[in-house]
Amino acid sequence: MNLHAWPAQQRVRHGLPVAEALPAELADCQRVVLATTRSLTRSRIAEATRSAIGDRLVGEFSAMRAHSPVEDVLALAALLRETRADRIAALGGGSVIDGSKTACFAVWRGLADGAALVGSAVSRGTDAARWDEPGLLPRIVAVPTTLSAAEFAPNAGFTDLVAGRKYRALHPMQVPIAVVLDPAATLETPAELLLSSGIRAVDHAAERLCANQRAPFSDAVSRQALEMLAVALPTIQRDAGDLAARGAAQQAMWLSVMGGWAGVPVGASHGIGYILGGAKGVPHGITSCLGLPAVMQWNEPVNAEQQAVVARILGGGTASEALRGFIRGLGLPTTLAEVGIGLEEIPALAAKWDGSPPIASNPRKVNGAADLEAILRLMV
Repeated sequence: MNLHAWPAQQRVRHGLPVAEALPAELADCQRVVLATTRSLTRSRIAEATRSAIGDRLVGEFSAMRAHSPVEDVLALAALLRETRADRIAALGGGSVIDGSKTACFAVWRGLADGAALVGSAVSRGTDAARWDEPGLLPRIVAVPTTLSAAEFAPNAGFTDLVAGRKYRALHPMQVPIAVVLDPAATLETPAELLLSSGIRAVDHAAERLCANQRAPFSDAVSRQALEMLAVALPTIQRDAGDLAARGAAQQAMWLSVMGGWAGVPVGASHGIGYILGGAKGVPHGITSCLGLPAVMQWNEPVNAEQQAVVARILGGGTASEALRGFIRGLGLPTTLAEVGIGLEEIPALAAKWDGSPPIASNPRKVNGAADLEAILRLMV
């Protein structure tokens, strides 16, 4: 790997309450829109966020659904135009944050309908351009409530619900200008959602540790992320009020995505997740619970030595065994049946792959739908 590309993110404020950390990130703003979900709109963390925004708050959007549907993204973009917002406070998980990124892109590019937004999508193998387009407004400050790590990336997923297909928006300035990691912001997140999003972070780290093309930077941050998540996630499950464990999990999920800046790709677990999310509405974190053990099992003939590092950190045996045991120990699903997907649906799901990354960058080459079917059958 010969290129390390940092995202255009200026600050991460961590271990501080929103009331203390957020005002400093809005001091240069005049008009702020709060983007969140219906489930969070009356939460304590939402109230704290509103108070921190103060009289700069000019609008709220609480209708962002899972997987950032096109309709929701365009509705948020319309609100941003109407309010002339210069900042979004994105409070929530990956769908809210990705939806906010894509809405910003829609405003910057004047995209106001679904066809135009889908037409702007790029391949998952595309890199963000250089930071050569200054003055774009609005920008985002993210207050994550899950462990998906969407707030650290310049790319964003959004979904055409009618087609059942997920797309990718990309611009270097989509990445939140700042992130506020308040452990208390995760306290009202349902346990399954929080813990499964933690497995999404495990997925980021494990697939990069086992990639064909690796880099010392990526190996270091990915291994550290796995070691921290292996301790923090079970601790959170045992003691939901442990803010230190929640803070450690936030630090770990931050580390889990940084290997991507070194150019190290993820693989088929992520790609299968995009298919299951777009076609069946399976949440991001749950797709990793299903996909990562199966992909590790399928890949073992080509990278068993690298997988041994993952296995050692997560409990021993093979990596797939260690992952299934770790995930089940958190009370999370590992099979398609547990999310309502039957064997008869596997061929149609496999056929949705268009040959693009990250399945195309999987360590063991996936040659087509038949190989993808074989991986999906390991989730039974």
